[in-house]
Amino acid sequence: MKKITLFILFLLTIGSYSVSAKITKIEILKEESYQNGRVFGNIGAFVRITGLAYGEVNPFEAHNKIIQDITLAPRNSHGMVEYVTEFVMLKPVDMRKSNGLLFYNVPNRGNAYGPDTTLMKRGYVFLWGGWQGDLYGDSKLKIKVPVATQNGKTIMGKLHTEFIVNELTSTVPLSGTTFTGQFHTPYETASLDTKTARLTRKFNPLDEPVEIPSTEWSFSDCSKGDCVPSTTKLSLKGGFDPNYIYEFQYTAQNPLVLGLGLAATRDIVDFCRYDKSPQNQLAGYIKKSVAIGVSQCGNFLRTFLHLGFNASEKNQIIFDGLNVHVATRKTSVNIRFGRPGGAGLQHEEILFAGNEAPFTWNITTDPLSGTTGGILENCAKQGFLPKIMHTVSSTEYWQMRMSLRTTDVYGKTDLEIPKNVRIYHFASTQHGPAPNENINKITGQSNNTNSFNDSWRALHVALEQWVMEGKNPPASQYPKVADKTLAKSTEIGWQTLPNIPFKGLVDGYTVRDFGKEFQAKWMTGIVHEPAKLIKDKVYTVLVPTVDQDNNEIGGLHTLTRRVPLGTYTGWSLRIKGYGEGNLAPLDGYFLPFAKTKAERLVKNDPRLSLEERYGNSEHYVSLVKKAAEDMVKEGLMLPEDAEREIKKAEKNSLFE
Repeated sequence: MKKITLFILFLLTIGSYSVSAKITKIEILKEESYQNGRVFGNIGAFVRITGLAYGEVNPFEAHNKIIQDITLAPRNSHGMVEYVTEFVMLKPVDMRKSNGLLFYNVPNRGNAYGPDTTLMKRGYVFLWGGWQGDLYGDSKLKIKVPVATQNGKTIMGKLHTEFIVNELTSTVPLSGTTFTGQFHTPYETASLDTKTARLTRKFNPLDEPVEIPSTEWSFSDCSKGDCVPSTTKLSLKGGFDPNYIYEFQYTAQNPLVLGLGLAATRDIVDFCRYDKSPQNQLAGYIKKSVAIGVSQCGNFLRTFLHLGFNASEKNQIIFDGLNVHVATRKTSVNIRFGRPGGAGLQHEEILFAGNEAPFTWNITTDPLSGTTGGILENCAKQGFLPKIMHTVSSTEYWQMRMSLRTTDVYGKTDLEIPKNVRIYHFASTQHGPAPNENINKITGQSNNTNSFNDSWRALHVALEQWVMEGKNPPASQYPKVADKTLAKSTEIGWQTLPNIPFKGLVDGYTVRDFGKEFQAKWMTGIVHEPAKLIKDKVYTVLVPTVDQDNNEIGGLHTLTRRVPLGTYTGWSLRIKGYGEGNLAPLDGYFLPFAKTKAERLVKNDPRLSLEERYGNSEHYVSLVKKAAEDMVKEGLMLPEDAEREIKKAEKNSLFE
């Protein structure tokens, strides 16, 4: 392990850091030139640092008491609960060239994806920190958190998990499959006796499950032929069939104090931002900080804000701005036996915790659940409100009930959005843009290739300027009830297309009961699963309306949406053998236009062909150029991205 250098001391403040600080030690594992010294614009070269941050938390301090099971965690000699988190930092070699913005990226399941080149040229200091304590695997940013015990005795509890596979599979991890299986360490079973657990299967999410006899499955690993007993895996005779949803209830043991990931995120940013000791080479350079969270990580940031972690123990703001991207709910990081990788879609994990009210940024009252609150409630009480950009794809409307963040629970009225919040819906996009038109085996069609990345990048710059300079970003752009761009799924104006079934199926929501030990409003406590549905308390979920091409009308139109080559949806349906008729996880369709009028007439396609709408390549390119120039003026595209897309259009052989 590399010895501590003078550079390491820019973080290390042992002995000089105040008693209220929670980062007690920084250990640098590697320090290297980033991309072999590549120069990024006027900022120059960057250095990449990887290391460990050792922290401790007072379990009785007001800012920490919300952490589930914090008082049941082991403590050190002076009564503190310890954690160790892995981090990565990228900073300009010459910090005088930095623009003073600390740009915190929340790792998605431990993955620290590289920064955008455009943003590096603006002089940010980039930071990633492990927050998820149930991860395993190499090259993952993790955090080591303690196990909770009851006076030294093992804590056990009933756990509900789910298995959905994409191919016949003999063995699955007890952590689940769709979103929690890979890289998420399962909670061990307290017994290998199959009579202490229950395995069921069903076709549709709300079907009555059918129990599978305990003689047909075992706590074992049969993935390599011979079956070996296992406390973390489950095997089924004949294998798990991709056509079904399997649910499993068992007695788990040794819950992790996962909520420490919230404190660790707060503390490492607090440390980097506010420490004024001579050893801190960032001292005097960091003016503001923002956080970016994508999908699961966006849910983490909503939870972070909601539970009050955007204030340090000295009541200083942690993040001045945040981009919560393709995320609409909270994550179960702060419940006993929490699984922060879970989802809660129409077909997957429908009964899992994480989707409870409050849904909205501002404080509202939900008459169905009886909850009054908002994601920014604690921020308001603490005396400051960060600037928020909430960016979503169409999938978040169909699969994650985005409309409940901007309408009343009955879908009748648009809600007022706080002045410090901007909401941007990237019209006709899926959760993550597909890189190509390859066929998805679960849907039988091409995934949605309409990319929001260029507009998202432009909004990152707008967030920086909003936070650093007070320059207002573009106005919110999302569908609304008032202008009829938001409606019930069966009333959106969808035109029938050949070979594409449309059911208006959407991920609805019903109030659910997880038991008296669960604080639904704060996503904290002990859940009793599976949840009980309160069937007479059903929310009205709305989705974006569409035009004659079945592309969405409201929201922020990307370049592809402005000059489309087909229909782009945020939803798609599973085909036979994969739970036919239910929504596919996070994918939409790309349904290309016919090239000629003759071709579309043969196919009985009501949408105009490329020939009819564009005529020739020159006209198509002129429309792309005009749309790109408009987007630059609107602050929704950067000039260099517009130039790239225009060149791409010029090379596109649409009419060959």
